[in-house]
Amino acid sequence: MALVYSTETGRMCPDCRKPLTDCSCRSAAKAKPAGDGNLKVSRESKGRGGKTVTLVRGLPLDADALAALGKQLRTACGSGGTAKDGVLEIQGDHCERVMAELTKLGHKPKRVGG
Repeated sequence: MALVYSTETGRMCPDCRKPLTDCSCRSAAKAKPAGDGNLKVSRESKGRGGKTVTLVRGLPLDADALAALGKQLRTACGSGGTAKDGVLEIQGDHCERVMAELTKLGHKPKRVGG
């Protein structure tokens, strides 16, 4: 049976058995980007109250770089948006403009969906 909690150090990591504050395996897993490098630009409106958003998936960037790229794309589109779970969401139908900006930045985006 593995130690889960210690009154001295608190919660323990289930992988390396060290306290969560000293755990190195969790921080290494969080630092790895989630994207596969195949940029997919799509338009979606389901589950958003009829509002259309442009989605960019597959960006191999960490959270800070993803937020910076999102800011740059939102500025180019003159729109709002966010970065959630490795996906950039830009309010409105801006697929062509986003693809042009990503191409300018050296990426190779692909249009996905209708």
